[in-house]
Amino acid sequence: DLSYNMIQALPSFRRCEKIQKIDLHHNEIEELQADTFQGLTSLRSLDLAWNKLSSLNPLSFSSLPALIKLDLTSNQLSYLPVSGLHGLTHLKLAGNEDLQELLPAESLPKLRVMELPYAFQCCAFVSCEKHSSPWDRDNNHNGKDDFGRREGILSNQDHEDFLLDFDDEPKSHHTVQCSPSPGPFRPCHHLFGSWLIRVGVWVIATLSLVCNTLVMVSIFLSPSFLSPVKLLIGLLALVNSLMGLWSATLATVDALTFGSFGRYGARWESSTGCKLTGFVSIFASETSIFLLTVAALERGLSIRRGKAAEGKSSTGTLRLVAALCFLLGLAITLLPLLGDYGVSSICLPMPYEEPSSLGFMVALVLVNSLCYLIMTVTYARLYCSLEKGEPDNLWDCSMIRHVAWLLFTNCLLYFPVAFLSFSSLLKLPSVGPEVVKSVLLVVVPLPACLNPLLYVLFNPHFREDLGLLHRRTRGALRLSRPRRLSLVSLNSEDAEKQSCDSTQALVTFGVSEEEEESRGAGQQPSAEAHHPPIAFIPCR
Repeated sequence: DLSYNMIQALPSFRRCEKIQKIDLHHNEIEELQADTFQGLTSLRSLDLAWNKLSSLNPLSFSSLPALIKLDLTSNQLSYLPVSGLHGLTHLKLAGNEDLQELLPAESLPKLRVMELPYAFQCCAFVSCEKHSSPWDRDNNHNGKDDFGRREGILSNQDHEDFLLDFDDEPKSHHTVQCSPSPGPFRPCHHLFGSWLIRVGVWVIATLSLVCNTLVMVSIFLSPSFLSPVKLLIGLLALVNSLMGLWSATLATVDALTFGSFGRYGARWESSTGCKLTGFVSIFASETSIFLLTVAALERGLSIRRGKAAEGKSSTGTLRLVAALCFLLGLAITLLPLLGDYGVSSICLPMPYEEPSSLGFMVALVLVNSLCYLIMTVTYARLYCSLEKGEPDNLWDCSMIRHVAWLLFTNCLLYFPVAFLSFSSLLKLPSVGPEVVKSVLLVVVPLPACLNPLLYVLFNPHFREDLGLLHRRTRGALRLSRPRRLSLVSLNSEDAEKQSCDSTQALVTFGVSEEEEESRGAGQQPSAEAHHPPIAFIPCR
């Protein structure tokens, strides 16, 4: 036993033929030579855990015919030589984050107990259909986080389990125990477990990207007055498009690794792309809730203050509040990156591997529930005030109704997310990991798809903005057309006529734009002005 020293290099144990156990854990050993353990024909247990091993000679274990237990927990290995390990029954490699390659099962035929860095490496040794869920800590208490992230030393009981009682193990017992276990969040074959989820994710991603782009174009490129609530709807579409990007990224990964996700799962989980994808997902989800809360509060305040509240001062204030929402969403999103949180294959923090992750998920659910409660109370008071029948406060009923639909839809979709989150935290037997994964992949990004659809299909402002944008584009094309025709046309009267038509269209468009600005500032439009009619929908 040479554990808990400061040994940096090992001599050759060539003449220790009768030694059976060597304990070298908690030292500073950086490499093993080919002759370090050469000739130890009686060695059965070798413990090299908690060292700084980064390099192993391919022949380091080639002359150890009696070795059955090898512990290399929490080192810096990126490669494991399997030469001479055909008789190994216990192998511990947890905590070696750089060891991402799959171990050859044919070179380790007698392995029965394994603790590996990644669950995907267990796919070659266990049946992917009969393993426990990732958060069943009773069956998976020796996972990578129990070894790779402890502060202190290995417990005496765990050490005894490793060193003792391997003479009386039944030879007929061939059950393989491998941790961490593969499961729905760390699958062996497909990232998406069923075609129903796969098709749903593709549909949500496509509709989210297309519809949110249409909403942003109609709001930010339209010449009409950009009211505060339309600004919030546009920012909400921007954030929802990021959620659609998360779904599209996962769908692409599932398609590229179809049938063999376990071969690339370790590299995907530890990659920068997965971390960035998870960052975008949490940021988009939280920021959209904050923006929707601000939109509900803004509608309530605008009804109280009347139409004059839509001026430039309120728009400037709202931009500051929207920037604060983005900063708050960014601060919440940075916590999983700065903290030591487990990450699943869908690039979301796993609340069952670290106490810090558990606290983060609980705090996230509570903050979101508080936001939805504020939105519900605000709109309840808003409709109570509208029942009094004050006609001056009913000037923008379409936007009031639209935000109400957004609130109702998002609250309805958030209810199963909150319910399953608390059920999973309480480890209720009725909630399985497959259900939780389906909710995270389909229900969580669904508001990013439905929010723009509600605006595109049922909000009259969308059609008005697209109409004004179409007129502006057509006017610009007519204005530029005579310049091209003047180089090839020989008829000056035709060119003059087209120029007059373009100028008239431009003047008509300018009057319409000025009227839109005056309407947003609270002024009454002129009776002599010519502009397309604006449709107003009464509240009742």
